[in-house]
Amino acid sequence: MVRRDKANYVIQSVAHSLDVLEQFSRDVDELGVTELSKRLKLHKNNVFRLLATLEARGYIEQNRSTENYRLGIRCLNLGRSYIDHMGLVRQARPIMSELARKCRESAFVGIVRRDGVVPLEAAEPEDRVVKITPPIGDSLPLYCTAVGKVYLAFEADEELKSALPEQMRAPTGKTIIDRAALLEQLGEVAKAGYAVDHGEYMEDVCSVAVPIRDYTRTVVGSLAVAGPSYRIPAERVDNEIAPIILEAGRALSLRLGYNE
Repeated sequence: MVRRDKANYVIQSVAHSLDVLEQFSRDVDELGVTELSKRLKLHKNNVFRLLATLEARGYIEQNRSTENYRLGIRCLNLGRSYIDHMGLVRQARPIMSELARKCRESAFVGIVRRDGVVPLEAAEPEDRVVKITPPIGDSLPLYCTAVGKVYLAFEADEELKSALPEQMRAPTGKTIIDRAALLEQLGEVAKAGYAVDHGEYMEDVCSVAVPIRDYTRTVVGSLAVAGPSYRIPAERVDNEIAPIILEAGRALSLRLGYNE
């Protein structure tokens, strides 16, 4: 029996509905029918019908004052269901809370998706006025974040590492953009057991991350602590945060069946 490519089974109207939902992002709160029509290259009548269907199911809602559309509450419910059904997040919650309490900084867990790391959930310290809020649901680059470097150092195969360009984009002046220098640093990460990002992705933000492994010994995610750089100098990383997060990462891995 010859298997057909799954692309042959795509239902166009469903694909267009998902295209509509994907036009909304952290930077795009509301959109009108005309703008969506231009973005999707679909007739306005088709866009309106798609919006009406999504609105009836609660995935889209209309702002009555502007007549523009925005994501509905069902999108949030669906996202929460996805997170709640992941064993990693369920097991990570108490460990993240304890990590945030001990380090007095934000803690979060992320997973690799395609060519980035996506933070899924976070725990914040209760006694800090200034704190870093991880961008839940956003894709963070691998090469200039602690959560990404953990994956590159402990799990990525040589093919992925060799695919890194010779020169990478620099979000900040501290980003390592030379491939050889990055690979050298990844070697140091593998020896230390944890990765550090000192303002390489966001100015004045420092993060420390460790790998999370499951019963197959595969790296299934990253556990991280993040805070303002002025509160997390290198000596605090080495003397205080690294030992705590290494133990937390080990505890979470054991919960997922990892056997040392």
